[in-house]
Amino acid sequence: MDLLALADFNLVARHGGFGKAARASGRPKATLSRRVAELEAALQLRLFERGVRSLKLTEEGRALHERTAALLTELDETAASIAAGGDKPRGRLRISAPLLFSQSAMGRIAAGFSLTYPDVRLEVTTEDRAVDMIEEGYDLVIRVNPDPDESLVGRVFLHDRLVVVANPNLPRPVADITSPGVVRGPGDLLTWSVRTAKGSSKIKVEPVLALSSLIMVRDAVRTGVGAACMPISLVSHDLADGTLLNWGDIEGSEIALWVLYPSRRLLSARVSAFLDFLKQAFPNGTPDELAAYIGR
Repeated sequence: MDLLALADFNLVARHGGFGKAARASGRPKATLSRRVAELEAALQLRLFERGVRSLKLTEEGRALHERTAALLTELDETAASIAAGGDKPRGRLRISAPLLFSQSAMGRIAAGFSLTYPDVRLEVTTEDRAVDMIEEGYDLVIRVNPDPDESLVGRVFLHDRLVVVANPNLPRPVADITSPGVVRGPGDLLTWSVRTAKGSSKIKVEPVLALSSLIMVRDAVRTGVGAACMPISLVSHDLADGTLLNWGDIEGSEIALWVLYPSRRLLSARVSAFLDFLKQAFPNGTPDELAAYIGR
């Protein structure tokens, strides 16, 4: 297979058209078109469906793009590294991270990483949805308790757990009394199963506020409007200061933060550097280490 033609095919696939690829690369549009046609002839496959104003990957073209784009990037990086006389992290590093982790810790982590590795251009996107790493061009994703995925490998770098917290002025629930609650997202009557030093118990909650962000939930529960179920790392400072009280740990609420990457892809120097940086930031992976990144 002609690697140059394959590289041109991936260039066109990434930009979604011959014209866009030509403008981005400075290559003649006619050259790109010819090279892709030669690759299709060599493979005896149609890689693009060509419309009057659109260009769309065929199923075979999409499979070829997904399986070769990362490998070509690795080849380019390896060549650049050898030419530079070492394996120094460089280039663009795209990361997808969940909302709460991004709001509480990712800013400082990203800044520290950029200061340590100035030749890496770090891009972080905040989203809780499951992303297609290959299709969307991510090098790493950070996720909370992700579902198993055979196409990805990774490791846990942080642990957390959920606790029920409330302002000291809010009466603790007794018997079947319902407590006011602040919840993330819409919610009806809830029952939280908690564990304390005295054993297990249940807390019935009537939501009085439904908010879309745990940061907002924390700020609201501080006022005493209701109790809330929160990651302990997010309220660690409040518990230490006594501005919030711990009503108990939510049973079976262990949280694991994973950093994931495609299993078929060799780790680049910049990906390895970021993995090592996370390990240095959270050497034991405890909620207290995450709390250290979270402001009061």
